[in-house]
Amino acid sequence: MDQNRFLGKTVMVTGAGSGLGAAVFKRFLLEGANVIGVDLSEDSMARFRDRNSVLSGQITLKVADVGDPDAIEAIINESVEELGALDVLVNNAGIAPTGPAATTSNELWRSVMKVNVDGLFYATRAALPHLIQSQGNIVNTASVSGIGADYNYAAYDASKGAVINFTRSVAVDYAQRGVRCNAVAPGPVLTPLLQKNLDSTAGLKEAFGRSIPLGRIAAPEEIAPAFTFLASSDASYINGHILAADGGVTAWNGQPNPNDL
Repeated sequence: MDQNRFLGKTVMVTGAGSGLGAAVFKRFLLEGANVIGVDLSEDSMARFRDRNSVLSGQITLKVADVGDPDAIEAIINESVEELGALDVLVNNAGIAPTGPAATTSNELWRSVMKVNVDGLFYATRAALPHLIQSQGNIVNTASVSGIGADYNYAAYDASKGAVINFTRSVAVDYAQRGVRCNAVAPGPVLTPLLQKNLDSTAGLKEAFGRSIPLGRIAAPEEIAPAFTFLASSDASYINGHILAADGGVTAWNGQPNPNDL
């Protein structure tokens, strides 16, 4: 890890209060960035500050609903005014309620799209003028659920498919203006939400182990370096790419392993 890779750079991470967002926030701090964390929960952000106050880099915390276009635009503009620039935007905020299509209510569908798709769009739109000026870049949190489907996650799967192609669209439209846009597509990650599901569903952890070629669920800290890599100058010719950090999930065609029989 290069502790100076983002020295003097300003990075904004949405959904930064817990789980993967917190790990990505911390990784950018460890690599020297000034990091703006945006989250809906003021308590989560305060706990993050308390846990990481000794890290290098400047921590700025903002509370906002990414699904509110006026709020996220105001926070981005305010942050640039305070810190002088925006070099990297990480669109990470997301929710993942369950349900197949036939039983997904209008309210649930809209709540997922509001955060996972609308919020991504609003933040990107507001950040692009600043990123053009800084010749910066965007890294979105996609998912293997946007590449192939899960059981019982109709709205979430649809939203992550949208994230993937929106990433490509921005990459194509803004490359010649000096802005790259990529995405990380994690597989199962041991976030508080997944841990809750593992605790409540007998045999689920073992089932994940059987479905992931590496045989285990990822820790958030294993996924975070993919974000800093894509945001760094080491990835200067990578644009519109969806980096699967999934333990081999998308490499597997779904056929059973004879060794497990």
